[in-house]
Amino acid sequence: MSDPAALVADARAFLGALARNNSRDWFQAHRADYDAKLKEPAQRLLADLAERLGRTTGEPMTTKLFRIHRDVRFSKDKTPYNTHLHMLWQQSSHRDGPGWFYGIGLDYLRTGWGWMSFTPAQLSTWRDAVDGPYGAGIDAAIAACGMEIGGPELKRVPAPHAKDHPLAEHLRRKSLVLWSDPPDGAAGSLMAEFARIEPLRKALSGLL
Repeated sequence: MSDPAALVADARAFLGALARNNSRDWFQAHRADYDAKLKEPAQRLLADLAERLGRTTGEPMTTKLFRIHRDVRFSKDKTPYNTHLHMLWQQSSHRDGPGWFYGIGLDYLRTGWGWMSFTPAQLSTWRDAVDGPYGAGIDAAIAACGMEIGGPELKRVPAPHAKDHPLAEHLRRKSLVLWSDPPDGAAGSLMAEFARIEPLRKALSGLL
């Protein structure tokens, strides 16, 4: 059984020390702590919530613990390790589908749900849905979640959609992710945050 509250405390303690000593030598010297206090508890939390989300969605979930190692190939910042712990759940049958996200940072806890980037086919379907009879319902479902939503990536509404479309903001999107800040790291509070997206998930499940 996972202990999410302990994971938050242990992750912040370890990541704070890592932020002050972000080097390969330091990490290797403390690798056992990372494995015991962050990686293994995070994997238990992933499995625990995968079971709960599976009951919500009616199908198995695939999980991912994001790497602690940073990709520094194209970054001026060459520090080798991330100072956050991020997790992902997805429906096993829909690998291009939305993800459920949870992140632990030094100064944040964040849950999220959605698509970081639509595939070309999803983007076309999304725009047709927003510009069609589903548009008002999608907009209402997003508002009903009561969560923070990322801004659109495009400055202009793409053709052939009307530039003054009432849902222009959604037509300018190339992704759709809603975020919230859980009050603590308890599994129940995470599931409560994930439950907030259920009206939207159900509205989009037959479209994307």
